[in-house]
Amino acid sequence: MTTLSISLLRLFARLPLGLVHAVGVVAGWGVYLASPRYARRLRENLYLSKVASDSAANRRLLFKAIAEAGKSVLEIFVVWFRPYPAVLKLVRGVEGWEHVQTARAAGKGVMLLTPHAGCFEIGGMYCGAQFPFTELYRPPKLAQLEPLMRAGRARGQVSLATTDYAGVKKLLAALKQGQAIGALPDQVPSQGEGAWADFFGRLAYTMTLIARLQQKTGAAVIFFYAERLSWGRGFVIRFLPPIPPLSDNPEQAARQINMAVEAIVRACPAQYLWSYNRYKSVRGEG
Repeated sequence: MTTLSISLLRLFARLPLGLVHAVGVVAGWGVYLASPRYARRLRENLYLSKVASDSAANRRLLFKAIAEAGKSVLEIFVVWFRPYPAVLKLVRGVEGWEHVQTARAAGKGVMLLTPHAGCFEIGGMYCGAQFPFTELYRPPKLAQLEPLMRAGRARGQVSLATTDYAGVKKLLAALKQGQAIGALPDQVPSQGEGAWADFFGRLAYTMTLIARLQQKTGAAVIFFYAERLSWGRGFVIRFLPPIPPLSDNPEQAARQINMAVEAIVRACPAQYLWSYNRYKSVRGEG
C-alpha cells in the first residue's frame, strides 16, 4: 500500500467508532448486494446452522448479520491504526477474567481462543496489554498487507507466530514457559493439519493443533469473544470457563472445539462472520 493510503487509513481510524460502524453497515450491504457469491455463502451458512427458530427469525438475523459483517471489517482499521492506549479504552468491560488468572497461576500455560465473532482483533490486543501473548496468524494472500497486519497486531506484549512449523514451535515454547497463546479456532487449517468434525450439522475441517499443544503441555483451553456494543460504544470481552481436556482422538477433539465455538455463536449470532468459508474443501482430505 502507498504512504498516502496508510495515512488515509490512520485518519479514518481516528473517526468516532459509531461513525466507523455506520459506514460499515453501508459497506456490508454494498458487498452483499454486489457479490452474489458472498451473499449466497452468508445466507447458506446462517440458514443451515438453524440458529434462528423460523424463517422470520432467519430473515431478521440475516439483516443484522449483513450489517455486523460490515462493521467487523472497518473496525479492524480502528484497532490497527488508532494509538494503542485509545484502542484499549474501547474495551468497556471484561467478564470472566478470573478464569484466565486461575489458569495462568497453574503454570502450564493457557490457550485463549476466539472465533470469527464480534471484534476478534481487539481481544488479543487486550490480552497483550496484561501479559506476554503469542498470537497465531496466517499471512494474508496480498503480501503488501502483511506489514500492516503485523504492525497492527504486534503491540503491547503481543508477538506473532505464523501458521507453519516455526510458528508452532514458537507457540509450544511460550506454553512451556507458562505463557498465553491465542488462535482463531474456526480458521480452516491447511491440508493434514485438521480433522473433519460436525459444525452446526455439517462437516467442517477443523484444526487439531490446539489438542496437540494441550497434550504436550497440559495448558488450559479458554474461549472468549469481544461483543460489539450498539451505537459505537465499544466492546465487552467475555472469557468463558476452561473447557474439559481435549480428547486424544483428533475427530472428537475437533468436535469439542466446534461445540465451544457453537456456544459463542448462539450467544451472539448476529456478530458471527457467517460469510467465512468455514466448510470449504481441503485438497487431499475428506
